[in-house]
Amino acid sequence: MKAYMKNYIKEIDDYLKEDKKENVKRVIEDHLIKIQFFQHERFIHLCVTLAYALFTILFTALIALTWFVVPIAVIMYVFLIFYIFHYFFLENGVQYMYKQYDELKKLV
Repeated sequence: MKAYMKNYIKEIDDYLKEDKKENVKRVIEDHLIKIQFFQHERFIHLCVTLAYALFTILFTALIALTWFVVPIAVIMYVFLIFYIFHYFFLENGVQYMYKQYDELKKLV
């Protein structure tokens, strides 16, 4: 998903840099559809990240009962950090796509 979003953002940036703009309305319509797809992806990752964070907190609380879960909790913290980074990439990418949309609207 990360590479897909980066490629799409670059594609729109390249289109905005072109001297000759063709099919601006079609590009805007397609861009809005892509924004919706990425918003949905972002929302799903937010839900997964929050659920994973709750499970991580649960395993952290279980450490008080038994030390057996310490390695599991540590692994969960590492994955949680990666989930958070990925979510923020999606968040920032979608917000950047909003700015691209504004630039596209100025061309009409």
